[in-house]
Amino acid sequence: MRRLFSLIAAASLLTVAACGSSDDSASATVKVNFGYIADYNGASLLAVADDQKLWEKHGLEVSTKVFTNGPLQITAINAGDLDFGYIGPGAVWLPASGKAKIVALNSLGNADRVIAQPGITDLAQLKGKKVGVPEGTSGDMILTLALQKAGLSATDIERVPMDPATIVSAFASGQIDAAGIWYPLLNNIKQKKPDLVELAKNEDFASTVSFPTAFVAGNDVVSGKADEVTKVVQVLREAMDYRAANGDKTVELTAGLLKQPADAVKADAANSKMLDSKTLDGYTADGTVNKWLTGMGDYFVGAGKLPSNADPSTYYLGSVFTGAASK
Repeated sequence: MRRLFSLIAAASLLTVAACGSSDDSASATVKVNFGYIADYNGASLLAVADDQKLWEKHGLEVSTKVFTNGPLQITAINAGDLDFGYIGPGAVWLPASGKAKIVALNSLGNADRVIAQPGITDLAQLKGKKVGVPEGTSGDMILTLALQKAGLSATDIERVPMDPATIVSAFASGQIDAAGIWYPLLNNIKQKKPDLVELAKNEDFASTVSFPTAFVAGNDVVSGKADEVTKVVQVLREAMDYRAANGDKTVELTAGLLKQPADAVKADAANSKMLDSKTLDGYTADGTVNKWLTGMGDYFVGAGKLPSNADPSTYYLGSVFTGAASK
């Protein structure tokens, strides 16, 4: 009888231990809210992470939400609705002004254009014209640079702030004369206005400004959830390297996530230079990333978005990105 009681007690302890182990495992999973934009730049790493089960690998449970631009995600981050998000180059002024932190760069964009209705063949002809622009985005950035190149200012045009989807319909219907916008949305416009004119593109300004896209985290997340930030960066690094080694498969996965044709997503991907973790580690160490961000800061100061050019080390967490490689 004594031996029977001992066996029962031992079995009970094992059951309790097993339950405790299960509870510990469940509690170790961290829930993360992640924003993105529905294009290859903004969605490809998330598509890879889902397919390769990288979130689960690093103990994360991720809920994603699509946005039309970066500034809206920064707003959601500061409202507590998002932990992480994706921004294009035109929104980098927001982390530079202290609204968030960049935890990883992603690509160098070349998808932005200034477009005009047929008959407008030169940037100088935009004077007095009605021009649509999504405020604080890369469309805003490319338009500002193009106007400067033509010797014009924002007051020389009739500037009409619009969200990206509205620009597509407004340009197609002839309500605006020109716009600062990007691919793949530009493909939608071209379907209705195939004879539109592209007046400016990112490459026109490559000698002075680079156009990096980035992933950002909320300031509270960075200061209070360091382990969570590291886990997310580890996922992004692994997804970057998968994307670099499996371009066609990543296009397929992204097309599935976005519910778009693979050929359209592949064309979108061709508009940017994707970065892998090793390349970014090198660019972080040798100061290339700081050069990119400083150049953008100069632009944002000139455009009136920033009062002064902040040191990139105050908002780009380069040591967190490179440090995640060894964890």
